[in-house]
Amino acid sequence: MDQKVREAIVNAAHQEPFARLLGIELLELEAGYSRVGMVYDPSRQDNIYARAHGGVLFGLIDEAFETAGQTDGSVAVALNVNVTYIASPEPGDRLHAEARRVAQTKRTANYDIKVTDSGGRLIAVCQALAYRTGKPIPFL
Repeated sequence: MDQKVREAIVNAAHQEPFARLLGIELLELEAGYSRVGMVYDPSRQDNIYARAHGGVLFGLIDEAFETAGQTDGSVAVALNVNVTYIASPEPGDRLHAEARRVAQTKRTANYDIKVTDSGGRLIAVCQALAYRTGKPIPFL
């Protein structure tokens, strides 16, 4: 992976308002791969059933997808994201989402994404499809 691209993605992710709102941190970044993390805070991230809001978990998934998808230096946008929620995290759990590119063509890329808690328990799985625009990332 090009070092300038890596630095640009790391800086952009660090400044991204939505990621900052959820407390998401970019932990690892390689070609076609990203690992992000956040602490589940029920006082800010619960749904009406006093469990983790699906949108919070989706936000974590999307951050991993977003950062992994840009690693070739071109803009990639989501075409389809299919999430299966497996379990609800416990309050204070450190959650991680790992996105791995499994296939890529000139215009699309497929990713497997898994969310786990601090004990390695599976929280959610995701299959995601990105459209590769071919345009350079604007923050490079």
